Amino acid sequence: MLANFHTHSTFCDGKNTPEEIVLAALEKGFASIGFSGHGYTPFDLRYCMKDTAGYIAEIKGLRDKYRADIQIYLGAEEDAFATVARWEFDYIIGASHYLSVGEKHLPIDSSLDHFRRCLEAFDYDINKIAHIYFGAFCSYINTRRPDIVGHFDLITKFSEKEPDLFLGNTEYDKIAEKYTYEALKSDPIFEVNTGAITRGVRSTVYPNENLLHILRKENARIIIGADSHEIATLDGCFSETKKYLYDIGFRSSYILYNREFVPVALQ
Repeated sequence: MLANFHTHSTFCDGKNTPEEIVLAALEKGFASIGFSGHGYTPFDLRYCMKDTAGYIAEIKGLRDKYRADIQIYLGAEEDAFATVARWEFDYIIGASHYLSVGEKHLPIDSSLDHFRRCLEAFDYDINKIAHIYFGAFCSYINTRRPDIVGHFDLITKFSEKEPDLFLGNTEYDKIAEKYTYEALKSDPIFEVNTGAITRGVRSTVYPNENLLHILRKENARIIIGADSHEIATLDGCFSETKKYLYDIGFRSSYILYNREFVPVALQ
């Protein structure tokens, strides 16, 4: 069954309205679609939802309107530094988009220039940055226990632009692997995120392959997420990613269907 639960609309930084997204999902033959608007971040208003109540009402209205055609779920992508009212949503994607420096939150993924400012703030100490990023994220994951852990190693987003920093760095790999085991303690569903590929930033999914092998070895649950910001990418690179995951050793990924997370065969 085709489905995606990491979907952004015009309520945050997406290009299409929720109804346009539903209609595109129907055309593609989706069994279910989940909306995951960026939760409100008071320290960074560039891409988050400002009208959460309107968003909730809109998705609920579409769920009723298209009930006979597709299952629609109301979710949110909350940041580790700014949580949402969880009871208002069907599911939560937990993500970390910032490095905390004192009272400031520095964005790690909004642009390469912003990321370079993060590097400068820590004197390009990659190991320190990794410990701070993953340490805070894993503390959030094991305390908050989100339904889905989104793009776990988002810190590597620009690795193909800065190739000597993270991926391929043995010390960084050890740190990331250590924190992968830490995040596994709360048994979340890990998202395999194709968004950086469809946006042309990098050629591989999050998490990186070495972390995926750990998740497979530990029988972790995974879910494929498009991190879609426009209807063209609602199922972006899903076919290739399913094959990739199957080759690693996964045999199923999860979707939200009939209000439960259920496994679906990759082949």
